[in-house]
Amino acid sequence: MDFSLFLEGFSNSLTLTNLGFGLLGTILGTLVGVLPGIGPALAISLLLPVTLIVDPTAALIMFGAIYYGTMFGGSTTSILLNAPGESGSVMTTIEGNKMARNGRASAALATAAIGSFVAGALATAVVAVAAPSIAWLGIRMTPADFFAMMVLAFGTVGAILGQSMIRGLLSLSFGLSIGLMGLDLQSGSERLTFGIPDAYDGIETVVLVVSLFALGEALYVALYGQLGKADKTAFKGLAWMTKEDFKRSWGPWLRGTAIGFPTGVIPAGGSELPTFLSYALEKRLAKKKHNEFGHGAIEGVAGPEAANNANAAGAMVPLLALGLPTSATAAVMLVAFQQFDIRPGPLLFTDQPLLVWTLIASLFIGNALLLIINLPLVGIWAKLLNIPSQYLYGGIVTFAMVGAYVLNNNSFDLWAAVIVGIIGLLFRKFGYPITPLILGVILGPMAEQQFRRALQGAAGDPSILVSTPFTIVVYTLLALVVLTPPIFRAVRARTKK
Repeated sequence: MDFSLFLEGFSNSLTLTNLGFGLLGTILGTLVGVLPGIGPALAISLLLPVTLIVDPTAALIMFGAIYYGTMFGGSTTSILLNAPGESGSVMTTIEGNKMARNGRASAALATAAIGSFVAGALATAVVAVAAPSIAWLGIRMTPADFFAMMVLAFGTVGAILGQSMIRGLLSLSFGLSIGLMGLDLQSGSERLTFGIPDAYDGIETVVLVVSLFALGEALYVALYGQLGKADKTAFKGLAWMTKEDFKRSWGPWLRGTAIGFPTGVIPAGGSELPTFLSYALEKRLAKKKHNEFGHGAIEGVAGPEAANNANAAGAMVPLLALGLPTSATAAVMLVAFQQFDIRPGPLLFTDQPLLVWTLIASLFIGNALLLIINLPLVGIWAKLLNIPSQYLYGGIVTFAMVGAYVLNNNSFDLWAAVIVGIIGLLFRKFGYPITPLILGVILGPMAEQQFRRALQGAAGDPSILVSTPFTIVVYTLLALVVLTPPIFRAVRARTKK
C-alpha cells in the first residue's frame, strides 16, 4: 500500500463534487435498501445510462456508496417490517423484528447501523492494504491462471446458488450463451445473431443487466407477488443502544467482519452465505445468561449486519485487483467501470492510481456518512415503507425502458430489454438464480479471450491450461466445491439405510 497515494486519493474524495456524489449515493442506497424487493444491483444498473455524462470518478464513488448504503438500508425493513429489503438482510429479520416487537427497535436499528460502520471501515482498510498486493500478483499471472480463476468463479457460483446445483449451472450456461452473441472478434463469423444485423454487436450489457433486475422483478411482482400492507412496527425518535447492548454487540461485529470479508473475496455469490454463517456462529456462542435467540437476541442482528457490509467490501478486492466480480452487484460495478473505458485489473493501480485510491478513500467517507445519516433519520426511512408498490414498480419499469433506449437510440435495445425482462421473470418463477447468468454474460467473453491467449501461446497445446501450480490448486478447489456436496449426501443416505 502506497500511503502517499492513499492520502492523495483521500484528499481528492473530499472535494465538493466527489463528496456530494458520495452523499447522494449513501442516501439513494439507503432508500433502495429500505424498499423491499429492490437491491443494489438493480439501483446501480438503473443509474448506469444516466451517469454517462458524469465524471467517471464521481459516478464510481456514487455507485460504491449505493452499494454500502443498500447493505444497511435493508436492515430497517427487516427490523420494522419483518421483510428483508435485500437478500443480505434475511438473517437480520429473524431476531431484529422480534426485538422491535419487544419494544427494542431502537437498539436493533442502532446495532445494525454501528455494526455496518465498524465492519465497513475495517474491511475497507483491508481492501486498501490487500488490493495492491493482489494486483501485483495479478500482473505476474498467465492467461491460463486467469482462465482458471474465471472457471472457479463459474463453478462455485453456479454450484452454490439456487435451489439446486443443476439450476445454477443451467443459469450459468444460459449467460455464457448470451455472452457469445455477436461477431467473433477474431474470425468475424456470426454467433447466435439469428440473421439480425442489430445483433452483430451483441446485446448491450447495460440493457441486459437493467432488464434482468428491473423488468424481471417488476413483472414477477405484478404477476405473482406484492409488497402488500404488512404488519409494521412503529418507530419514532433516534436509534441508540445501552451500555449493555454495546457490550453484547462488539464481539459479533468483529466476528461478522471476519466472516464477511473473505466470503466477499472468494466467488461465493453474494451476502447470503456469510450472514447465515455469522448468525449460526452467534447462536452457538450465545451464553445461557443472554441466550435470547428466537426471542430477539441483539447478537443475531449485530453479527449478520457486520458480515453483510464486510462482504460488500470484500467483493471490491477481486473486482479492483483482478477485474473479477464475485457477486451480481460486483458484476454490475464492473459494467460501470467498462462504460467509462476503465478496465479493473492488475494494471488499474498503475494506470489510474488517483481514481482507484480516491474510490477506496471514498468508501471510508461513505461509511461515516452512512452512520451520521441513518442514526437520526431512521424514522424517516421507515415512512418510505408506505409507498404503494404499483407506483414504485411503475416508475422502475419506465426508468429502465428509457435507460435502455437512450444508450444507442435504437428500438432493438427496447425489444431486447423486453425479451430479457421476460427471461428474468421466468428465472424467478421457476427458481433459477440470476447471479450465475449475469456472471456468465460478463465473464464469458473475458474467459474466452484468456482461453485463446493461453492456447495461442502454447501453439494449441491444451496442457497449458493446467501447467502452473496456481491452475492445479484452483481446479482442485473447484472439484472439491462441486463434488463434495453430492458425495456427502450419498454417503449420508447410505448410512441411514
